[in-house]
Amino acid sequence: MTQETKITAEPRDPESCRFIVDRPLFQNASVYFGDKERAANSPLAAKLFELEGVEAVLIQDNVVTVNAQTGGDWMPMAKKVGAIIRSVLQSDEAPVPESILSSLPPAEELTQRIRELLEKQINPAIAAHGGFVELIDVKGNEVFIRMGGGCQGCGMASVTLRNGIEKAIRTSVPDVGAIMDTTDHASGRNPYYQPQG
Repeated sequence: MTQETKITAEPRDPESCRFIVDRPLFQNASVYFGDKERAANSPLAAKLFELEGVEAVLIQDNVVTVNAQTGGDWMPMAKKVGAIIRSVLQSDEAPVPESILSSLPPAEELTQRIRELLEKQINPAIAAHGGFVELIDVKGNEVFIRMGGGCQGCGMASVTLRNGIEKAIRTSVPDVGAIMDTTDHASGRNPYYQPQG
């Protein structure tokens, strides 16, 4: 590979950082690795889990999201993650083998399990704030949700999504890949918290 791989690191919060790569790693697909055992079949995820503090890895097309305990300082970890991504891309191995997708449950099964989780656990928990979450679609193993009521336009919606909803879905339905929020938060009315300026 003659051209240098360009990678942009975008820390999301103290525990997670997105790495945007200038080429696909797992084209038009995503897979989530919540532990070292699940990562064993992916050369990229397995190497990332060798880094101290890494707790989870999401590989979605050309984006790698790493969850790790960094104390909020992503710079040392980001350099190591970038080096691993480049080394895997320079090798002959696919960062994520296509065979991983064939081992996943069908979208219909994921849909049923997520709907049940939303109805029985997630929506009752956020109803106290006047909010709700609805499942819009499941494509492959990628989940599209929309937040409504007090959650739409709420300044804390991204925290609720990542620390509450996403964790609950991943715990109950570990085969889910990317979880995408399709909510138009700009048009939300009467948010429980005002967005911070």
